[in-house]
Amino acid sequence: MAGSYDIIVVGGGHAGIEAAWAAARLGARTALITMNADAIGRMSCNPAIGGLGKGQMVREIDALGGLMGLATDQAGIQFRMLNRSKGPAVWAPRAQCDRDAYPRAVQHLLRQATSLDIIEGAVETIETCGMPKPAAGERRHGGAALGHATLDQQARVTAVTLTDGRRIETDAVILTTGTFLRGLMHCGQEQTQGGRVGEPAAVGISAALLSLGFELGRLKTGTPPRVHRDSVDFAACEVQPGDDVPVPFSDMTDAITQRQVDCWVTWTHSKVHEHIVANLHRAPMYSGQIQSRGPRYCPSIEDKVVRFADKTKHQIFLEPEGYDNERIYCNGISTSLPKDVQDAFVHEVPGLERAKILQYGYAVEYDYVPTHQTKVSLETKLVRGLFLAGQINGTSGYEEAAAQGLVAGINAVRLLQDEEPFVLGRDQAYIGVMIDDLVIRPPLEPYRMFTSRAEYRLLLRSDNADQRLTLIGRRLGTVDDSRWARFQAKRDAVATLEALTRAGHMNGSGLSTWIRRPDANLSTFADAIAGLTSRVFDADDLVQVMTEAKYSGYVDRQARQIERFRRLESMGIPDRTDYATMPELRFEARERLARVAPATLGQAARISGVTPADITVLWIYLTGRRRT
Repeated sequence: MAGSYDIIVVGGGHAGIEAAWAAARLGARTALITMNADAIGRMSCNPAIGGLGKGQMVREIDALGGLMGLATDQAGIQFRMLNRSKGPAVWAPRAQCDRDAYPRAVQHLLRQATSLDIIEGAVETIETCGMPKPAAGERRHGGAALGHATLDQQARVTAVTLTDGRRIETDAVILTTGTFLRGLMHCGQEQTQGGRVGEPAAVGISAALLSLGFELGRLKTGTPPRVHRDSVDFAACEVQPGDDVPVPFSDMTDAITQRQVDCWVTWTHSKVHEHIVANLHRAPMYSGQIQSRGPRYCPSIEDKVVRFADKTKHQIFLEPEGYDNERIYCNGISTSLPKDVQDAFVHEVPGLERAKILQYGYAVEYDYVPTHQTKVSLETKLVRGLFLAGQINGTSGYEEAAAQGLVAGINAVRLLQDEEPFVLGRDQAYIGVMIDDLVIRPPLEPYRMFTSRAEYRLLLRSDNADQRLTLIGRRLGTVDDSRWARFQAKRDAVATLEALTRAGHMNGSGLSTWIRRPDANLSTFADAIAGLTSRVFDADDLVQVMTEAKYSGYVDRQARQIERFRRLESMGIPDRTDYATMPELRFEARERLARVAPATLGQAARISGVTPADITVLWIYLTGRRRT
């Protein structure tokens, strides 16, 4: 035997990093098992963090004590706040990172976690004890695999074994396998086993999950070609600089001081599209070679020219992969077309006529676990102590994976401490929106976060993530003393600014009234505050107070909506509820409710195929049960 740990995290991607970081910071003896320790934090696709919806989640991860924001601030080479021309509810930070510096920063931070060990190896089996699993496809009352088993009888994790024979005992396992579960890469007719170029697939875990009774599915993602920077004619492209004053992701970063670089924009055109259309029969997605679904909101270039045939051009962002990296990432032309077709259409793009392709685009298919088998805590319903995070849950993207990893790491520790799971609501965080979406509306294609998914996005802004979540992180134990001290100082500054705003005047009216005018701006507001006090405030604090005051009417309205939502959400549905005994429910509703097994009436109301009439029936049943 190779020893024992409280928690084992499998996978060195973004979900695994945050899971291991959280578990170790909470004092659990944690092992991070990865096939290559040097690859921890490696970015499979574009070395960029953030974006619409995603950037808000990175800020939330940071507010809860995670490390993604810290690593991004150290490795970022271009920072931009997206959607500045729109309202602050949809402002979203994004940073292009140095591909080599980011994993270095991550690994440096992980070394600070004293109760974390990193083990190189590949997991082959997951050992359990307890109640035998039902056969695949066996009906499960109430959507749970347990029937009427008690927790003592439920199957639970006891150990993992590695391909080299090592056996490691544990009380909890967090699987964060990314795109490596039986990963298969496609470039035209060429097929190579692996989760990304140069790295092998993980095969044993899929077999282990099937043997435990899990249903597996198959998804697909893709990546574009990379070209040599010295072969690009940047003069033919439109320059895209970063912000003059970069905004950090982490509250622990005072300022971004490293040199910022430019990105560039170019476009496809009709000749490019003609090459692609003429070779669609050679594209794995169209030849039938790939059967699984790819991300709808990040389609391949072959998907774009078919689905948006009326568009004469598509945008391509040329993004450096590092200060000294020779590779330029061609964001916007993800493809699995054969190499000769990629050569042909890439060389039609303005600025890329003589581009040297260093890595061709490819698609990768991989296994995932459909999320009707997972709780909102990210623990599986079948096996106690087995948690899933990242692409294994059907998501796409570094940020979505990292957020799930953080939640899974916290909840694995709480499970071992016999504490209630940590669950964020849809009104508290984008993280809560994502996990609720995953579990209540299991995705059939890779899930990507957008601001439009959050019904309370005016409250879930990137600028107030710490105000929403750092106190929660402190109670959980993931926020350390230094972060807590910074948070308290900012909270004090914001409170002082709010008091000054209520007391101040501008052009004959109250300052808080003036802020709501369309012509109100940050510079004038800062001058007004300077006239009221000698205290100097950070720009971030001024922005937050101004935003809260400007949108106070909308915020109050959303707060009332949230209160109504919470009343619905607070009515719990008992475990192992047998919907088959409720004849008043429609058959589809009984089937959907049993499959998802919602924990609350609010969750039940968000299940596709469940109508308001079904919710009324369920409410009557729950109310009658309480009276009984």
